[in-house]
Amino acid sequence: MSLLALWLTMSATTSQTGIAKSADGVAIHYATQGQGEIALVFVHGWAINRRYWDAQVPAFARTHRVVTLDLAGHGRSGKERKDWTVAAFGQDVRAVVEALSLEKVVLIGHSMSGNVVLEAAKVMPERVVGIVPVDTLLDVDEVTSDAEVKGAIAAFRADYKATASGFMRKYMFTDTTPKALVEEVVKDATSFPPEIGVPILEHTWRHDPRPLLKEIHVPIVAVNADKFPTRLDHARQYAPQYDALIVKGVGHYLMREDPAAFNAQLARAVARVTGAPQPLAPR
Repeated sequence: MSLLALWLTMSATTSQTGIAKSADGVAIHYATQGQGEIALVFVHGWAINRRYWDAQVPAFARTHRVVTLDLAGHGRSGKERKDWTVAAFGQDVRAVVEALSLEKVVLIGHSMSGNVVLEAAKVMPERVVGIVPVDTLLDVDEVTSDAEVKGAIAAFRADYKATASGFMRKYMFTDTTPKALVEEVVKDATSFPPEIGVPILEHTWRHDPRPLLKEIHVPIVAVNADKFPTRLDHARQYAPQYDALIVKGVGHYLMREDPAAFNAQLARAVARVTGAPQPLAPR
């Protein structure tokens, strides 16, 4: 192996970490690995952190620059934010992209971060070449009423741990989800600070993605579980380019539950949004 080939191999497998300052000054921790003209920016969901993408980073760092980050309030990032809006999380993503001087990015957002990456795309349209929502935005026309939001938030405030545990166990898994994964996710959710977690949920449930979808013209290819139906007909009313790929037999944390199947579909989604040839699935 030549010295250049050895250096390229080492660059692809070595993770570098850093801190970016979001628009409100909160410190956002991130990690980057791999090389490539187009960067894949992975954004985690509520009450978890960037390590939920650990099975994706090495697979995709062979062909792309891969970036993971902890949103404010999560993981190692700062927790002093005053207003936990979806738009503020979008600024977290923007801060990392700009800190790394990434010119072309695909934004990959799980769960609540389907909305987050739409907000990020709005504030840096010149850099975003594609969007991959992950088990999110399943039916953009399904609007949660004000009464429903108030009732759910009241339950979380009254007994955060019990409500979070019940909510996660009822909606996020299938009968075949490994018990160890269920317990890990529930532990992360129930140990998340309520003073942060509850406002995030309220802002997320009140967030309407449809105006943002109307403004976005880059390709969008979701990778969703089949636990709940994906309503492409609704999404395409606002973003005609919206498409989806499905991973069967998994719950909401599909990137952890079946990494091989998820990575295969994610590779196809990335190829579609970037216009690259359809690849073999990363191993």
